[in-house]
Amino acid sequence: MILAIAAGIQNLAARPAGDDYTFAFPVWGAGPITELQRLTVSLRGGCDKTDQALIFGFTGQLDAYSDKQFSAFIAEHSQGASLPLIIDLSRIDFIDSSGLGALVQLVKNCKESGTPFALIGNARVVQTVKLVRLEAFLNLQPSLEAALAQFGAA
Repeated sequence: MILAIAAGIQNLAARPAGDDYTFAFPVWGAGPITELQRLTVSLRGGCDKTDQALIFGFTGQLDAYSDKQFSAFIAEHSQGASLPLIIDLSRIDFIDSSGLGALVQLVKNCKESGTPFALIGNARVVQTVKLVRLEAFLNLQPSLEAALAQFGAA
């Protein structure tokens, strides 16, 4: 038993540095978001800057535990950018009222700065957004292609 535990610890130590914090993730559509950073235990995020838009992709849970890191990640990576923001939540497993609050605040900030904004979600996210009737305010789009086309960047 002790030998099995020691072997497991050696395997963990042999993994490349940073392996716990980033991982390759296939693309959302416009260009590969090749690495997602661990923002919290339950949320990972990545950003891809293209000529047409700044595209953020997330996986995991957007909730009371992760909403501040979610907002800080977007603020850090979009600072000084004049491109439309597209937030892809199609790989989010769970979103709660705190996550919705973070999205609402993000849209308010975008409106104040004149930055176009779109949100992409999976069935779970779409259901939650529609339940509170925020689909128009959050500019909910069915796909990345639709979001890019809306901004004239197909």
